[in-house]
Amino acid sequence: MTDNATLKAPLTQAALDQLFYDARSQNGWLDRPVAPEVLEKLWEMASLGPTSANCEPGRFVFLTTPEAKERLRPHLSRGNTDKTMTAPVVVLAAFDAEFYEKLPQLFPHGDARSWFTSSPDLAHETAFRNGTLQAAYLLLAARALGLDAGPLSGFDADGVNGEFFADGTWKVNFVINLGYGDPSKVWDRLPRLAFSEGCEVL
Repeated sequence: MTDNATLKAPLTQAALDQLFYDARSQNGWLDRPVAPEVLEKLWEMASLGPTSANCEPGRFVFLTTPEAKERLRPHLSRGNTDKTMTAPVVVLAAFDAEFYEKLPQLFPHGDARSWFTSSPDLAHETAFRNGTLQAAYLLLAARALGLDAGPLSGFDADGVNGEFFADGTWKVNFVINLGYGDPSKVWDRLPRLAFSEGCEVL
């Protein structure tokens, strides 16, 4: 018999609006900084989401200074340059290709490291999939904390990796602009697929 005391109540409509229904990809920003402690909170929340064998391959580089963002500028597509350079925070959402080196710490009750050291293809697939998942957690965490976000993929990944990750095992996945959005720069929501177009129930 289910203990009703353990059932979780759905979020309020206001919370759902903030996370999904009213949220938009941001194209412009208010002149309002993001506090450093908010960035730490974002990581704390994103790290709580499930990943395969608790592998946590997601890595995030927060560009907060003009100098750091200027390093990114040459690698952005023209259409993404202005909204990225003016964002209070630009996040390089990356993954660690050798995430498995931390599995003795993160998954101590089994030898999960050997699952991936013996299969480079599985390691890459796991890193990319779960790193993407963690970046999605970060997006929702940002909205939950009152931030706006603008994820984008219009950039030169090889250039970004060469500029920021040349000496390590991290690889960029996509870029997320963060801050407090300018409502006047938000586009109307574009169409979405209906349930019958995007889903099957078997």
